[in-house]
Amino acid sequence: MSSIVLATSAADSRAVEAVVAHHTEMNGTLGLLVEALVQAVESGAPAAFAHRRLVDWTRSDLLPHAQAEEAAMYPHAHRDEHARLLVDAMIAEHGVIGELVDALDNAATPVRAAAHARALQVLFETHMTKENEQILPLLALSSDVSLAGVLDGMHELLGGHSHGEGGEAAEASAGAEPGDAGGCGCGNGAGGGCGGGASEGAPPAAGTAIAGPAAEAGAGDAVPTAGGSAAGTPAQATEPATEGHSCGCGGHDDAGNLPVLDARAVPHAIRHATIFGALDGVAPGAGMVLLAPHDPLPLLAQVDARWPGTFTVDYLERGPETWALAFTR
Repeated sequence: MSSIVLATSAADSRAVEAVVAHHTEMNGTLGLLVEALVQAVESGAPAAFAHRRLVDWTRSDLLPHAQAEEAAMYPHAHRDEHARLLVDAMIAEHGVIGELVDALDNAATPVRAAAHARALQVLFETHMTKENEQILPLLALSSDVSLAGVLDGMHELLGGHSHGEGGEAAEASAGAEPGDAGGCGCGNGAGGGCGGGASEGAPPAAGTAIAGPAAEAGAGDAVPTAGGSAAGTPAQATEPATEGHSCGCGGHDDAGNLPVLDARAVPHAIRHATIFGALDGVAPGAGMVLLAPHDPLPLLAQVDARWPGTFTVDYLERGPETWALAFTR
């Protein structure tokens, strides 16, 4: 989050940041999976793989997250008479999200599947914004409820671990960028369930599969702020590449066919979490191209801490205004 979180306790403030970071990653993953399906339909390529990956993710991640919100957060927010109608509307939107997932799963044609997928993406983004900007601040400011206590143990909301009062998560640095050090944005752990690991500016860990100047340079570059929508330009996933190329990307000379995430359009406060979400949606043997406003050395260190040895990175363009990097899994 780019602004101070108002809350009744530091633990509640960190809980808000954790949920917002997890929402951002989910939005990045959903954007990549939806664009994979749309890209396949537009190009006339087989869309079954992209269709199935999107459906599986919505059922394993998106819908359980919505159910966890209704069980953990919404009852407390519903007690506030000023928020009651909003919460009722949010629950109704969860119903629509479930209907869209069913329609996506049962779509008779790839075109209809792509239409349902795009509608799901738009609805989730607007739903996520209302949760981030209205539901979470209301709970964090309430003197009648501990948001950190409510979310303790709710892995579907926090992306991997609990955020109760005290403990390691409560000791996380309040100045960390959400999503920079972990899947939930709290900075807890080192390569655990939340993806915790290297801090901003830390060098890549031993064994990082990085090609190009990042392998020789330091990692202390500052990250400039970029404007744009909260979701940025969604990345596009690809079908698994054919055998024959060692990194599985289909060939670096054919990088123009890889999906693209333009991080220059994503606000600084949520940029890394969005990228992590997109990378999380890349299938084994596939890849994506990242466009960055600077040489993203700190990000590469964080990617290696989160997914040791998983991604191969090749520089396609080296500035001065745009850095383009191909990530292959």
